[in-house]
Amino acid sequence: MAYTPELSQSESAILRRIAWACKLAMTKTMSEIFNHLVATLDKGKICDACKDKSYCENCAFSSGKSTQHAKPIFLALT
Repeated sequence: MAYTPELSQSESAILRRIAWACKLAMTKTMSEIFNHLVATLDKGKICDACKDKSYCENCAFSSGKSTQHAKPIFLALT
């Protein structure tokens, strides 16, 4: 089961504005934000801090997982 956190008013407003700039739905934008983070964060630090080693085979942070996109949405925003 996926955990579904609620966004604060401020977080929702930020996400909405990023979505408008990307010309995507907010849900797709949030997914792209996570993909961007996976591609840019230090995977070693994430794995070292992980408390659920049962998911390594499927984890986006494990080595061998590709997070490349044909058209990254954030390039146009930077």
